[in-house]
Amino acid sequence: MSEPTYHRQVILDTETTGMNQAGGPIYLNHKIIEIGCVEVINRRLTGRHYHVYVNPGRLVDVEAFEVHGISDAFLRDKPTFGQISGDFIEFIKGAELVIHNAPFDVGFMDYEFDLLGQGIPKTAEMSGILDTLVMAKQIHPGQRNSLDALCKRYGIDNSSRELHGALLDAEILADVYLMMTGGQTSLNLSLAADNTIEEGATLTVDGSFALKSLAANEQELSAHQERLGIVKSKGGSCLWLDEPEQ
Repeated sequence: MSEPTYHRQVILDTETTGMNQAGGPIYLNHKIIEIGCVEVINRRLTGRHYHVYVNPGRLVDVEAFEVHGISDAFLRDKPTFGQISGDFIEFIKGAELVIHNAPFDVGFMDYEFDLLGQGIPKTAEMSGILDTLVMAKQIHPGQRNSLDALCKRYGIDNSSRELHGALLDAEILADVYLMMTGGQTSLNLSLAADNTIEEGATLTVDGSFALKSLAANEQELSAHQERLGIVKSKGGSCLWLDEPEQ
């Protein structure tokens, strides 16, 4: 029997020092300061995530700070993008990236990869990309489709989201995406750790779990028959004990 094929998705969000201006001088370009990723396999949250803060080597714009609350002082001792790029690429490579307004995040990621001068491929060459903003506009045309608006529409609690944060937003987006595509978000079954799966359960091709069937032993069957006999002796009806009509 062949091994099941896993559909691996990574729900991703970033925070940055500000908004880049098209055609502006490269030294004014903004940088990534936080990356948050949540892993989903076969439409189930696995519990695995990737989260890191990044020292951008430049100041955070005041407007951006008001959105995410990440300060220059906080970022001062954090690793650079070059120092975390290997682990980051390893986490996203080969997965389908699920991103709200993907051109924004992917644009920053590609810019950071280019700055390293290591010949790293574009994000779209390493991973698939699914833009949930485009999807939401198709499902809900003419309506507001921000992450907050979608949370309200689908009844998802985002009360802890006073400020934007990459990991928190990725977790919220995972719920939104699964609800928007008709999935269950309350089950958090890990496919990554075999010891979290109940003993005797087997993983089926569609990612569900087929639980082991346990038959009653002779002692349990005897006790069951005795109980049914008591029920019938007191006037109760047990169809599976009645003699069939001739």
